[in-house]
Amino acid sequence: MIVEESILINADLKKVWDTFTNLTCWKDWNSVIMDVESDVKCIESGCRLSCNFRPFLFPINATIEIQGVIPQKSISWSVKKLSLIAEHEFDFQETDKGTLVTSREIFDGFIIKKAGFFMPKQKIHSLTKAFLNDLKKASEYSE
Repeated sequence: MIVEESILINADLKKVWDTFTNLTCWKDWNSVIMDVESDVKCIESGCRLSCNFRPFLFPINATIEIQGVIPQKSISWSVKKLSLIAEHEFDFQETDKGTLVTSREIFDGFIIKKAGFFMPKQKIHSLTKAFLNDLKKASEYSE
């Protein structure tokens, strides 16, 4: 399963990047990934974040491992939980109208292959949209 979504943020690339990568502020704007804990204050390659997602009624504890960071260009991370694997990439592109952020997530594993109804694409897509909208509001608000 692949979930992809983009959003145009009316803020410069540096502001959007700083908002996204500063983990100490996620609790102030991020309604999708909650209770984030990490040994670092900003996202960097190789770091890990423990967090909670709430795609349904119950929270799911997870560990996000940052696979790669290209400053002001892209961030990739992975989440492995039981038999679910999610590879997520965020691309940041400065345009004349602001910053275009594209989220692309690929889900794999037993749950997706054999019991995909537990991970409905529409629900995952709505969480991706919410995350990007939260980032937009946070980046534009503090402009």
